[in-house]
Amino acid sequence: MSLRTFEAQTPLEVLLVEQALAVARELQRVADAAPDGRVLAAVESAAVPAGREFTRQAVEAALQAQAAAAEKRGHRGGPAPGAASGSGPSGRPAATS
Repeated sequence: MSLRTFEAQTPLEVLLVEQALAVARELQRVADAAPDGRVLAAVESAAVPAGREFTRQAVEAALQAQAAAAEKRGHRGGPAPGAASGSGPSGRPAATS
């Protein structure tokens, strides 16, 4: 196996590369520890939740980075177009229950 060097350009890239390496190492550990005939099942059992968590953290970090950049630019949140209106999609007042 050849060693590689990666250069991350952003904090998000650093986080994702570190997490990807951690997931890869955990999957290798699980595969090495699994009994013969159970390697696939063991690795799949570890990979699915690890992949979900990896994706969740990636989305969270990306959204936090975007929000921080928007705050720096001074953008302020506000209601979505039409959200302040009391009318429904047809232009008539929205139904209430």
